[in-house]
Amino acid sequence: MLHSAFSMSGLLDPQSVIAGAGAWGLVVVCAIVFAETGLLIGFFLPGDTLLFFTGVLAFSGVISQPLWLVIPAIVLSAVLGDQMGYFIGRKSGPRIFERRESGLFSIKSVERTQGFFDRFGPAAVTVARFVPVVRTFAPVAAGVGKMPRRLFTTFNVLGGVIWSTLVILLGFGLAHIPGVTDFAAKYIDVVLIGIVILSVVPILIRAIAARRKSISASAN
Repeated sequence: MLHSAFSMSGLLDPQSVIAGAGAWGLVVVCAIVFAETGLLIGFFLPGDTLLFFTGVLAFSGVISQPLWLVIPAIVLSAVLGDQMGYFIGRKSGPRIFERRESGLFSIKSVERTQGFFDRFGPAAVTVARFVPVVRTFAPVAAGVGKMPRRLFTTFNVLGGVIWSTLVILLGFGLAHIPGVTDFAAKYIDVVLIGIVILSVVPILIRAIAARRKSISASAN
């Protein structure tokens, strides 16, 4: 069953992957979410649409587990994935970002990720959850940059909870409205921009204010 789900539909078709996995659907979702941020090759995996359809299929009964189990399981997978990425960056050091560009590794992706850290500071770990590709490299960059483990873990958990919960509930909620599900799935990136504005901007404001206060205190 699992083999047919992956061979016939491919990892880039999350709805078919989940449905084809049958009773193992939630396990497959958790594994993909972990791999997307825990492994450097996971940037091509469909994290946002995967979680969206997890909510949709939880409503339809394809995923048999209740939301109170689905959401914590995926949050845990997301958090552990980022922790693994952080560990890889911490142990490998800067050389992991100095490898030659290839089909699986883009220097532009690294530069884009570094731009997030320059702009948002530690809060970039949370913001990156909502940005494909960047969320794969962000925990590694945090490890390479020697971000304190406790600080990283705080923003990691916060991002994992917000991202997983909001996107899954978005899919679950819109599944109640005929026709809206297909529209939201098609424009998932636009929908997630709205989610970022509503949920992450307040966090960024606090982080920027704290950073300015710290800089001001150092100057004095």
